[in-house]
Amino acid sequence: MRLLIAILLPWLGFFTIGRPLAGIICLILQVTVIGWIPAAIWSVYALSQYNTDKKIAAMRNE
Repeated sequence: MRLLIAILLPWLGFFTIGRPLAGIICLILQVTVIGWIPAAIWSVYALSQYNTDKKIAAMRNE
């Protein structure tokens, strides 16, 4: 579900992973039509990093 949000509404994707400042910057980037594609790519990349960080933290807690 977060992946779909990251593609369609990139700024909202940052808010769901706890990065509100990046979300605001992404929203400004998304306002421009040309900036929407890089914003979506950035959001998907940040989401993948978030998932990786959660997996690493889970491994350390075991």
